[in-house]
Amino acid sequence: MSTLHVAIEGIGLWAPQATGLDDLRRWLAGSAAPSSGARPPAAVLPANERRRAPESVLLASEVAGQALAMSGRDAAELACVFTSSHGDQGITDYLCATLASTPAELSPTKFHNSVHNAPVGYWTIATGCHAASNAVCAHRQSFGAGLLEAASLVAAERRPVLLVCSDVASSGPLGEVTGYTLAFGAALVLAPPPGSQALATLGLTLTPDPSTPPSWPEPLPDWLAGNPAAEALRLLVPLVRREPVATAAAAAALGLRMDLEYPA
Repeated sequence: MSTLHVAIEGIGLWAPQATGLDDLRRWLAGSAAPSSGARPPAAVLPANERRRAPESVLLASEVAGQALAMSGRDAAELACVFTSSHGDQGITDYLCATLASTPAELSPTKFHNSVHNAPVGYWTIATGCHAASNAVCAHRQSFGAGLLEAASLVAAERRPVLLVCSDVASSGPLGEVTGYTLAFGAALVLAPPPGSQALATLGLTLTPDPSTPPSWPEPLPDWLAGNPAAEALRLLVPLVRREPVATAAAAAALGLRMDLEYPA
C-alpha cells in the first residue's frame, strides 16, 4: 500500500490514573499523575444522557470530547470511526445472566446499550453529527485497524475524521476470557495535511506485525496489558516524546509503521 499521510489535530486520553494527555506527560516524566474519578465526566453529553449512559459510552464520549476541543473542529461536521475490542462487557454479562435466569426481566435500555455501535450513536446524537460514522472491531488490534480505517477516509475524502478507541474492564465470566483489568480510551482528530493546527504529521505504511515490547515507565505497561484500547499508547507515547517512528498492529499478522514529523 502507498503511504497514507494525515495530520493529527487533537488528542484525547482517559484511564483510571490519567484524565488527559497532560497526565500521560507527567507519567513519562517520572512524576505521579492524579487519580481520576470513578466515571469519565463526558461533559459533551446532555445531563440526562450522562446519568443513564453506561461506562462504555461515557468513556468514548469523554476522549472524543477532549480530542475535539483540542482540534477546534465542529463535531457536527466530523466523520467518525469508533473502535472497541469487545464492546460493553458489563452489559453483555448482564444480558447473559438475565437471559439464563429471568429472561422476562431483561431491560430494554440495557439491550439498547449493548450494541457495538452504541457509543458512536450517543456521540452523533449529542453533537448533531450527520457525517458518516463507523464502528470497528478487531480484537487487540482494534486501535491499529481503526487508525487505518480513519486515515483511509481522510485520504480518500480529503476531510477530517474523528477516531475513538475505547474498552471497559471485564465483568463476570467474560473476565476469564478477555482479562481486561481497567478502562482505557483514546481519541484522535485526523485531517488532510498540511494543517495549520497540526500537532504532528503521520505517515502510515503497512508492515509485518511488530512484536517488540515498548520500554515505558510504570504504570503504562500495566495499562497496555490490561486493556486492548491502550494499544493507542504505541502512538501517543512517541508523540509525547516527539520520536520519529512508532509501530502498532492492524491485524493478527499485519502491522503499521507510523512515521512522525513535528512542526518547528
